Amino acid sequence: MFPYPSGKIHMGHVRNYTLGDVIARYKKMKGFNVLHPMGWDAFGLPAENAALTEKRHPEEWTYQNIKTMKNQLLKMGLSLDWDKEIATCHPEYYKHEQKFFIDMYNAGLAYKKEAEVNWDPVDKTVLANEQVIDGKGWRSGALVEKKKLSQWFLKISKYSDELLNDLDKLNNWPNKVKVMQSNWIGKSIGAEIDFSLKNRSNSIKVFTTRPDTIYGASFIALSPEHKLSLELSDEDKLVKGFLEDCKKINSDKIKRGLNTGLIAKHPLIKNRYLPVFIANFVLTEYGLGAVFGCPAHDQRDLDFANEYNLEIIPVVKPKDNNSDNFSIKDKAFVEEGVVINSETLNGLTTNKAKDKIIHILEKQKIGEKKINYRLRDWGISRQRFWGCPIPIIYREDGKVMPVDIESLPVELPKVENFDESSSALKNIQGWKETTCKETGLKATRETDTFDTFFESSWYYFRYCSARSNKPFDKEDINYWLPVDQYIGGIEHAILHLLYSRFFTKALRDLGYFKIDEPFKGLFTQGMVTHQTYKNNKNEWLEPGEVQKVDSKFVDKNNDEVVVGKIEKMSKSKKNVVDPNDIINLYGADTARWFMLSDSPPERDLQWTETGIVSSFKFINKLWEFMDKYKNYSNKIESDSEILDNYKILINDISKYIENFQFNKSVAKIYEYVNLLNDQVSQNKLSKSDFKWTLGRLSLILQPFTPHISEELWLGLENKELCIDERWPEEKNSAKLNLI
Repeated sequence: MFPYPSGKIHMGHVRNYTLGDVIARYKKMKGFNVLHPMGWDAFGLPAENAALTEKRHPEEWTYQNIKTMKNQLLKMGLSLDWDKEIATCHPEYYKHEQKFFIDMYNAGLAYKKEAEVNWDPVDKTVLANEQVIDGKGWRSGALVEKKKLSQWFLKISKYSDELLNDLDKLNNWPNKVKVMQSNWIGKSIGAEIDFSLKNRSNSIKVFTTRPDTIYGASFIALSPEHKLSLELSDEDKLVKGFLEDCKKINSDKIKRGLNTGLIAKHPLIKNRYLPVFIANFVLTEYGLGAVFGCPAHDQRDLDFANEYNLEIIPVVKPKDNNSDNFSIKDKAFVEEGVVINSETLNGLTTNKAKDKIIHILEKQKIGEKKINYRLRDWGISRQRFWGCPIPIIYREDGKVMPVDIESLPVELPKVENFDESSSALKNIQGWKETTCKETGLKATRETDTFDTFFESSWYYFRYCSARSNKPFDKEDINYWLPVDQYIGGIEHAILHLLYSRFFTKALRDLGYFKIDEPFKGLFTQGMVTHQTYKNNKNEWLEPGEVQKVDSKFVDKNNDEVVVGKIEKMSKSKKNVVDPNDIINLYGADTARWFMLSDSPPERDLQWTETGIVSSFKFINKLWEFMDKYKNYSNKIESDSEILDNYKILINDISKYIENFQFNKSVAKIYEYVNLLNDQVSQNKLSKSDFKWTLGRLSLILQPFTPHISEELWLGLENKELCIDERWPEEKNSAKLNLI
């Protein structure tokens, strides 16, 4: 539970928090101690950009939004512990993470270096690799540029192996999330190979995961940022121009290369020479920023070879191919097979050929076995105002040092008239100037702020001791963590979840606690979707601006509307439904019931007017039981088989809640209600058994629709609240932590 305070909750919030509330209420009724808190991921660009537009301070804008969203969430009837409410923009929160950073700095886990970074030209800030999606900024959608800047990094790469291996321990995580993290960490076992250059003293070292294809190499490709590429750009204007162009070309879409004129010697084949290219698709961050191209067995290399008329030499054929004339045209053969055209490797399977060629390379001292990771260190510097200040000072004698602990928190400066000039701390005079307490020397503060994922990587620890002067108490951490159940969208798989896992391991190694993983159980819910609409000017329309007349849809001007695809609700496409409208018109229980009843929670849920109306009718049907009970006077004995059916249904509902099959629980509740309705209509229940079954219905409704549940329960003359009763099954005295 850690939303960004954007101003209003949306249906995605409603679904996520309803799912969590079902678990929280159910577990509480089962006898668990439940920690079900709420907080706000409150720093970041959207607040700052909105504040600039509205000529307000980001702090004012943020806290106003928190107030608005909190009031909306209160209407939803969520069993949240508001006493543990936190906000990352509050100094009492971020002073602790400044201390974490200083500890990381002193331990060598935080460092600053000049590096080529991802620059978002719209948001005017650096982005981490994980925040670049298909070459574009994750928030702005702008094409990301490459810049060289001095930036702060966290050494997440130090934990690559542990982050990868510990995925096997996360038995209650969806496999697809673990696969996504595994692929992002990207462990590659291969070889580093030296290629000497003809008529040049230096050599090129490449990394490859396919050393078995070395005999099929037909070119060398360098990244535009490779040291040799930069040397050549100083010597040749053509190379320099190409490198400039590479910064503007999306390598995922367009592959470009430049023949440098350099020639590399094949390390194993006498008198074979390979042209050396600079290619925009070769990544500096991966391996060594240099590869050998084997077009026959890599599709990217094949496309490049066809574009630049390079030789294609097959060196692996399918295992079931007995021909000696195996050839490649438009599709590379990338599967395992049998090695051909490779001297001493011929006839070996690809795996055995890898082992043998590495042995040969090492024996001849021209290469060695190597393990590489795709995961790069996390760049945490951001060049905007509304974030946590990085607690570093630069002394006038050149020394870089952390702020002394007693001076924490380093707070943001007070700015009366916030405008564009305020949007970077470096522009705010009087704040960045300071003195070193140790020596009295003049110093300047670091003017970059933390990436907001820094704050959201540890908030679940703070929940355990939200009002402590320390970041958390070890006893509370030991009791509550790891989090038993995390519920969130699949979009968090790489960014938030991976960073949180790293933070947990780093703080463990710094002596804060002894846990290895932050989240024991993970459930990824689907999106809430809605039909999209456009008017005849190609402008998006909100659902409320559209109505159906006969067989067509029209807008308020009675002009025909173009009905588009069903897509995730988003403000940009206006296919949103305001939860306030639903709650005011139908009530919170109706919204909750619809979110739970219409689709398995892991799948997308399509919002429909008929669905919400149907849910409203069901809530009213429940309320009608109250009148039926008051006017019921049957004194007959009930059939024991009928009561047994109720007990079976209750057990089924429990089982489905435990398995996150809430829609199946809902189906069983419908079955329960229909059975009760039929028996009451046919006078098959005694008054006392009617009360018993209605009481059990109140209890099993509590996690799903708490308001009508309490009304029914109190209508049966119970004096205590329904939520304080036990679930109609065995008791449990364990604990549960939900976020």
